[in-house]
Amino acid sequence: MWQRKRLVTGMAAALALLAVPLAKAETGPETVELDSLAKLYKPVSFNHSAHVEIAGGDCATCHHHTLGTGKIEPTCARCHAHSGAASAVACRDCHPAERFGAKYLQELAQDVNRYHRDKPGLKAAYHLRCLGCHRESGGPTGCQDCHAMTQAGEAFYRAGQYAPVPHAEGTEH
Repeated sequence: MWQRKRLVTGMAAALALLAVPLAKAETGPETVELDSLAKLYKPVSFNHSAHVEIAGGDCATCHHHTLGTGKIEPTCARCHAHSGAASAVACRDCHPAERFGAKYLQELAQDVNRYHRDKPGLKAAYHLRCLGCHRESGGPTGCQDCHAMTQAGEAFYRAGQYAPVPHAEGTEH
């Protein structure tokens, strides 16, 4: 009898030791470089581990229905309430970087049965998730709080070296 109890205790201890590295592996990478939209702004070095901590380890806070567990958007739940985990969890794997680009629009035109015709593009997906949470929690919400502008961005937005020269006081132009 005591041998069985000892075996069960030993197996439980072994499983507990194995669970620690497995749980840590599920938290994902420490940092992620978000560079797929880097034209006007430099890539964002996203501190993933800090955001995992902020979310209390609940990955579904950001990775909505891709994990097959946790939070799910009410609109998505109509069809995906019992869906399993997706094969990928990165935003770019589901949300197109060029939402209104010719390639993506052709994909939509060819797939007449596609339900997700109104799925936001990658930039919108990032901003819907990030800005919503940042507004609630008091995180940064200004463009350049997270994104450093590139030279192309400065030219496009007429900022930095491309900014209009201020006129002397009292002149109209």
